[in-house]
Amino acid sequence: MEQGKINVQTENIFPIIKKFLYSDHEIFLRELISNAVDATQKLKTLASVGKFKDELGDLTIRVDVDKKKKTISVHDHGIGMTADEIKKYINEVAFSSAEEFVKKFKTKSEAEQNAIIGHFGLGFYSSFMVADKVEIESKTYKKGGSTRAIHWECDGSPNYKLEESDRQERGTTVTLYMDKDSKEFLEESRILELLNKYSKFLPVPIEFGTEKVTEEIEGEKDKDGNPKTKEVEKPRIINNTDPLWRKPPAECTDEDYKKFYRELYPYTFEEPLFHIHLNVDYPFNLTGILYFPKIKKNIEVQKNKIQLYSNQVFVTDSVEGIVPEFLTLLHGVIDSPDIPLNVSRSYLQSDAAVKKISNYIMKKVADKLEEHFKKDRKKFEKKWDDIRVFIEYGMITEEKFYERAEKFTLLKNIEDKYFTLEEYKKKVKDIQKDKEKKIIYIYTTDKEGQFSFIESARERGYDILLMDGVLDNHFINHLEQKLTDVQFKRVDADTVEKLIETKEEAPSKLDDKQKEGLKPVIERNINKEKFTVIFENLSENDPPAVVTQPEFMRRMKDMSALGGGSPFMGDMPDQYNLVINANNPVIGKILEEKEDKSQDKLVKQVYDLALLSQNLLKGEELNKFIKRSVDIIK
Repeated sequence: MEQGKINVQTENIFPIIKKFLYSDHEIFLRELISNAVDATQKLKTLASVGKFKDELGDLTIRVDVDKKKKTISVHDHGIGMTADEIKKYINEVAFSSAEEFVKKFKTKSEAEQNAIIGHFGLGFYSSFMVADKVEIESKTYKKGGSTRAIHWECDGSPNYKLEESDRQERGTTVTLYMDKDSKEFLEESRILELLNKYSKFLPVPIEFGTEKVTEEIEGEKDKDGNPKTKEVEKPRIINNTDPLWRKPPAECTDEDYKKFYRELYPYTFEEPLFHIHLNVDYPFNLTGILYFPKIKKNIEVQKNKIQLYSNQVFVTDSVEGIVPEFLTLLHGVIDSPDIPLNVSRSYLQSDAAVKKISNYIMKKVADKLEEHFKKDRKKFEKKWDDIRVFIEYGMITEEKFYERAEKFTLLKNIEDKYFTLEEYKKKVKDIQKDKEKKIIYIYTTDKEGQFSFIESARERGYDILLMDGVLDNHFINHLEQKLTDVQFKRVDADTVEKLIETKEEAPSKLDDKQKEGLKPVIERNINKEKFTVIFENLSENDPPAVVTQPEFMRRMKDMSALGGGSPFMGDMPDQYNLVINANNPVIGKILEEKEDKSQDKLVKQVYDLALLSQNLLKGEELNKFIKRSVDIIK
């Protein structure tokens, strides 16, 4: 028996490990299982290069929980350790055995090198975050007199015990005696949760507990000739050792991708729109599958759905940095041993490699979208409403993506017809036919609420875009910066004659003196703080008055509400124009009325009708309007 001290730089290393090394205590199980996988993968590597010639046998890793003894054990049948190796790799804190192993046994197969997970040397010590005492039983794969099995234990102080053990089988068992604050991990449901989270796709089978399965009884059939079955208890294997992203894309079918999506998100009932299979080995190693889901109105709830793995070990589902911001809305898996992580494998580090990987992912997404657009435009158009938020988000935030996406970005009009940016510019040029001024794109954010304005524009032959998406306010501003000869105006921002300025103005039935005399009559019956009275020469068939909101003012307030623009704009009161149609007969009738009371009644009715068309008439004022309307009918 040997006793000694673990070689650390300070007596306080264990309290630091226990409290500060890892951000989440639950990852102790991930680290122990990752070490067990490393030990197993090392044995496979040794066998492949002829350094280990015995039978590999069953390499399944087993996790056991004993509530009575308050222990959790992780068993593997990997390479095991000698006494000297335990002294070196366990007692020397932060010395990574995996790093040394890769250097020593470099093979021609890069995949085999990448199969060694550990790069940190501190993973084992995460045990002391949850345990009062930790034991190791290990027997090396090596032959010879100095290769007896070894027992090691430590109670969380720098003191350890090391002695020979009577263990007969190759491999290592790590047993944790859980402390009083970590009893939750002695519950089977909690361990299952952690195994499903961190170990779901490890390359070595992970066994935990048992489960009931139905098996056919050999040679026995029921009266209908069907095989008889029975329920039996079998060890529960919790992981898929060969996940779809590890396979070549050419070997995967559409049904395989759908099935894997259900495996990743068992509680998601909607199928993804389409997928992108990532598979690159130069200048970095990266595999994965990204899915385009149907986007809901709330973008934020869509995030944290991409799972990041390092050699099939789950690292995080917060992938900002490795994935461009707009693609965090995607679902799926990315696996790369080349992504630099910090000591707890939990956070991405800033690195040039990360930027390269991020750019690669963005390029692959753009390639796939363009491919779908060119291959089957009609099918692409049917998916557009579900995928446009990705594309708009990307074009706003990533210049390189904008350059690629210009080719397949679509605009949709209120007749559900789709146009590329170039196609729509040509269409509007042909309609407006005034090349000296900016091209005006008229749009609506609400087909029903802005119906009267839409009809007025359509009657004059103009096309109206539907821009009712969650990001369209930002997207419109961005397109105006890029398409310098284009300006967007919402259909209710002004009368059509002012939206699309023409060289000739329609004649007016009212002269300037009549307008000047009518203006104070109108102003005394409206909210002058919110509304500015403007006279325009519209068609006789147009309403006597319409409410418009200047495009700049409305857009700035919308941007402020979304967190952009000037914050003070959101606090400013709404400002509208009350546009009086100088050619409508009702306006002439108001002017002809001799009594103030009769004039006021007509003005209020015209004013309230204009408010009603914009859904601005509410409460007491709406009630007064209804009563007045009944009186007029009588």
